[in-house]
Amino acid sequence: MAESTLAVGADARETLKRLALDGALDGRAQVSCSGLAAHLDVSTQTVSRRLRELDEAGLVDREMVADGQLVATTDEGRRVLEREYADYRRLFEAERGVDLHGTVTGGMGEGRHYISLPGYNRQFVERLGYEPFPGTLNVDLDAESTRARAALDGLEPIRIDGWEDDERTYGPAFCWPATLATDDGRHETVHVVAPERTHHGQDKVELIAPDRLRDDLDLDDGDAVTVTVEGQ
Repeated sequence: MAESTLAVGADARETLKRLALDGALDGRAQVSCSGLAAHLDVSTQTVSRRLRELDEAGLVDREMVADGQLVATTDEGRRVLEREYADYRRLFEAERGVDLHGTVTGGMGEGRHYISLPGYNRQFVERLGYEPFPGTLNVDLDAESTRARAALDGLEPIRIDGWEDDERTYGPAFCWPATLATDDGRHETVHVVAPERTHHGQDKVELIAPDRLRDDLDLDDGDAVTVTVEGQ
């Protein structure tokens, strides 16, 4: 599931982090090579080279102005930082799991179809220890949890292999053990499922369980839930 690392070194990533701390993550930060060099304890020539590397790698956008540069982190630059964040969470928080907060939302009905396919269903029974209810519970994550979701890349998943029938090929999926909690209840036997090919972004998770979670926890669209994902 982890994305490939772009061809930038640790020094360039450290510069990217410094730029984000200076405001480049959520907008354009005005920086000067001399000011950035002082923060990083390197020469202005080194800073200039690192900024060029980040620009060429597509991790920042730069605009030259009279008294410096306006620098903004790109979406790819944000993902590099999120992967760094996930690595540190794996080091210090994996034993406690990853808490994701969000609200229940309606899906498009695809989960019911794919969960019920025999090539997937057989593996769910073998590897998760139960036959899932034919459908998924969809959760829209809040902003903080959308960032925290990157930590799943640092947790070892249960792999569901791809397979094929006479008509088409189906891709692999990845599952993480989890619990689902509300203010009034808790379900212990839950897995986050993430198909390799999915239309969902990082701001959503899909859950499977042996029971219909909406019934078990009396859930409606818009209800707040916490998904605690556990490592292997």
